[in-house]
Amino acid sequence: MANLINARVSAQVLKFKPGDSPAAFEVTVINDSDQFATFQLEVLAAGADGNQGYRWYSLSPEVSAKKPPGDTTKFTVTILDTPVPGFAGIMNLTVRVFSLQLGEEERQVLRLVVQEGAAAALLKVDLPIREFQAYPGDRIEIPVRLKNPGQQYTDVFLKFLGLEPAWLIEGAERKLPLAPGGQTETTFSCQPSATQSLSKSYPFTIEATSRQGSSARVEGTLVIFPTGFVQLDCTPNQRIIPAERAWFPGQRSETAAPFELVFENESNVATSASVQILGEDQQRCTFQLIPEKAELIPGETSKILLEASAKRPRWGIGQQLSLDVAAVLSDQRLELRKDTQRVELRVLPLIPFWLQLGGGLLALLLLALLLKLWPHEYHKAPVSSVRFTGLVDHVFSASQDQTIRAWSVDNNRLEPHSVFATGNKAVRLIRLRPVDNNLVAAGLENGEIQLWDVLSKKLIKTFSFLSQRDDRVFDLQFTRDSRYLFSAHGSGSVLQWNLERDLADETIKSNKPVRGKQLNFAVYALGLVGNTDTNLVMAGRYNLLGIWNLPSDKIRRLPYRQGGQNDYIESISTADTKRNLMATADNQGYITLWDMSQCLAKDVPCNLLDEWRDGHNGKPVRSVALSNNGCYLTSAGDDGRVMLWPLEENGRRADQDAGRKVAQFSRHINSVAIALVGEDILITSGGDDNQVQLLRVKQNNPACR
Repeated sequence: MANLINARVSAQVLKFKPGDSPAAFEVTVINDSDQFATFQLEVLAAGADGNQGYRWYSLSPEVSAKKPPGDTTKFTVTILDTPVPGFAGIMNLTVRVFSLQLGEEERQVLRLVVQEGAAAALLKVDLPIREFQAYPGDRIEIPVRLKNPGQQYTDVFLKFLGLEPAWLIEGAERKLPLAPGGQTETTFSCQPSATQSLSKSYPFTIEATSRQGSSARVEGTLVIFPTGFVQLDCTPNQRIIPAERAWFPGQRSETAAPFELVFENESNVATSASVQILGEDQQRCTFQLIPEKAELIPGETSKILLEASAKRPRWGIGQQLSLDVAAVLSDQRLELRKDTQRVELRVLPLIPFWLQLGGGLLALLLLALLLKLWPHEYHKAPVSSVRFTGLVDHVFSASQDQTIRAWSVDNNRLEPHSVFATGNKAVRLIRLRPVDNNLVAAGLENGEIQLWDVLSKKLIKTFSFLSQRDDRVFDLQFTRDSRYLFSAHGSGSVLQWNLERDLADETIKSNKPVRGKQLNFAVYALGLVGNTDTNLVMAGRYNLLGIWNLPSDKIRRLPYRQGGQNDYIESISTADTKRNLMATADNQGYITLWDMSQCLAKDVPCNLLDEWRDGHNGKPVRSVALSNNGCYLTSAGDDGRVMLWPLEENGRRADQDAGRKVAQFSRHINSVAIALVGEDILITSGGDDNQVQLLRVKQNNPACR
């Protein structure tokens, strides 16, 4: 029977030297059958172990394409390594050609001359993993693979280079025996120091040297993750201007002894820190930071000296200024503890107080008489909050001068009516009780909430939650039935107070809110939305906005522009007859109108009706107020403008260019309120010029006629 496979090899003798270039030969296969067939090739070596775990030759192609009768296929065989590890001499190679379709095979034999290998090829070292990651104190295993492609037994010396020797638990050196053609694996155990391992990439090298003198090396990297924290402390947190007490007038030093801002770096990261001065009083001071940035070395403390200066008044007992010192790290991966410190700066008058008192009894009596005959009828510090009564016959205002004032609305003017003195803390805001308007709720700088009787001008209740003392009240919100009062605080607390219960209590103080929520941001504004008082909107720092559903006691976050630590939603307003219409304003200059009807009933995004930033030249908008019928919106902010915006029936602006500037003041405006009387619109405002203003304009919104 004729052979159906015809095979020929291109060489009868082939020389190969381990470590030099590979040796190769060709095998030509002819299909002598009468059908299509594929061909495969296998090379066998006398004494070679087929299970030794490595291939000593390669084929191209591995399998031929299906060939028609009489067609030819050429295979290239490349010798990559010695078939028998450690062998040197002459051996026979058998080339086996076979076809599964034909069921036949053909064999050819050639001689392979294996010469002594080159010294440089006698050792191979490898890392299965090149990059390792760990926290300080973690134990990691670094595997190393070794191979001896040579033809002699050898001892291999391994050395671990580049890392701290103390990190290598079992030492940095190893001695391993390797048979010819053999391979093995070993492991170095590494444990970075829990206290001295800085966060960075550490390159290392594994160096292998054989007894015969050949060597090899491989490189890897150990990445130490950041861990730990940086803590800010301020010592002391109170200073006086001038730094040294003056016994006589004329010493005009306006600088306090520096505050020491101490940064303790309890991390493994070298970073830097800077500070920002925040708070309402920061505009009344000038500052110098020495240095402007502190370099923080792991395990050490660094300082920034904060020198504060302020203009001293000539008379009086002085001023108490509150500042927030906020720290910022250049490496945001680290935790920053106590990142904001409150410092107090007491500014003494140019004329010492004892000298002012020394004017004599007669001067004091005359002054008392003048004060009695000429009462103070105006605020003496910035106005923080203004409100209309329901009948629009009075305006109430609150100020940093620690008073609440009532004003009678007399046509286009405000006439002083009465004064409520809150004590020794500034008033941040006021709210009038919706039922009867007979109570004024005041939120104070020290975290207290005071309730004043409008008719008797007496303080009838003080709320001061024990764990929230000195926690500034940023907003208050009555329910429509006046049974409950909500308060928002700088610490992120939102508390619910039971007025119906606590006003019936004869004790002066009550420290037991009905319930509360602790949010992870300072809450600046509150608003009850929807047809029932069951959904409280809360907004504030980082531009965060959320809804607290009171029956389920769950909070859901609402989408808003992402903000940093200096970005705030400042104000929320709703319309009495359109309870699903809401307006918000932030210190980036944006005013936003929302339709809340869908997102209150379902977990869906709220409908953003309109948003703009051109009303106040991009400067912070501190207050917005909707008219009761939702036809008008008024806004005010740091540009000193008071703006009026007509709204359509659906809540959007009537015209993008229809905003009207109704007043321009030289100082910041902190609060506005709006009321409709007949054909007129009344707007009251209060700002940093210590003034409470009343504005009257005609209604001009066709959508609300």
